[in-house]
Amino acid sequence: MARSSHWIVRRLSHLDGILLVLVLVLLGISLAVVASASGQSPARISGHLINMGLALAVMLVMANVPPHILSKVGPPLYVAGVVLLIAVALFGEVRNGSRRWLDLGVVAFQPSELLKLALPLMMAWYFQRNEGVLRAKHFLVGGAMLLVPFFLILRQPDLGTALMIGASGFYLLFFAGLPWKVMVGGAVLGGASLPVLWNFMHDYQQRRVLTLLDPSSDPLGAGYHIIQSTIAIGSGGLFGKGWMQGTQTQLDFIPERTTDFVFAVFGEEFGYLGAILLVGLYLAIVARGLVIAARAPTLFGRLMAATLSLNLFTYAFVNMGMVSGILPVVGVPLPLMSYGGTALVTLLLGMGILMSVATHRQLNKT
Repeated sequence: MARSSHWIVRRLSHLDGILLVLVLVLLGISLAVVASASGQSPARISGHLINMGLALAVMLVMANVPPHILSKVGPPLYVAGVVLLIAVALFGEVRNGSRRWLDLGVVAFQPSELLKLALPLMMAWYFQRNEGVLRAKHFLVGGAMLLVPFFLILRQPDLGTALMIGASGFYLLFFAGLPWKVMVGGAVLGGASLPVLWNFMHDYQQRRVLTLLDPSSDPLGAGYHIIQSTIAIGSGGLFGKGWMQGTQTQLDFIPERTTDFVFAVFGEEFGYLGAILLVGLYLAIVARGLVIAARAPTLFGRLMAATLSLNLFTYAFVNMGMVSGILPVVGVPLPLMSYGGTALVTLLLGMGILMSVATHRQLNKT
């Protein structure tokens, strides 16, 4: 009994206390909001609890894996992810006009979710390996590692996931030391190419951008999501209408209210002050992650911690912007809040990696 208790204590010692508290607070808020958004559906609530339990277990396991072992997982995981993306392009299952899923008979899954972690792991491993001799060619190779999965996901088409993975790769290149003149040049080139890229966008993607500029142009179609979500958030006022008291939510006006548009439910019920609190929780996680990155003794640890932290911020920013009507609708869930197993497991797996970097510092130094 004493030996098993000691083993459990050792496993739990690799959980970063600050991150754990922040994650649990967000999950608690998420459970309350999903319960309200689903009309207290027992199936939805129990499913969310199961997803939370699984994701927390994955986080605990990853927190106990030393960073030097995680770095070795990057290359095979990245190669497997790219191979699966190619398999999706050749044999993937088509749903709603998009070829994003690979049907394995027992379960269908999106390999693009794998790349959300495989890409930064691979790039961090590569830059760690060449830390002492970093040259322009290494950043070119890193850029190629990013562009391969980016374009494979973009052609599915899945613009939201492609942009998130692109942001992840950019953050890692930035923290690895990508020169400012290259970033500025890339930004100018990207801005200049927007008119050309517009012609390559799918019709539904162009409609999303046009709808952002004028939602009232199609109030019962493409503009419906934005109109209803902004009404819900605005009607919440300063203090909100109260838990389970949101009229837009309870009368089923908000679409996808337990997943992509859960922030509209939260804003209606908890108001502007609640939204500030939620943003503060996300910023606290990002700040803690950047502190962990600053203290990491290896380049791999610094790159992974900083990239994963900014990834979470990007997901939250894009989702809130999308639901608030300041960004196009791209189907990005609100991290640690939206209902969904795959996204939650992926996010807490990333939190586990952050905790591993934080709690294995002394081991890495030796």
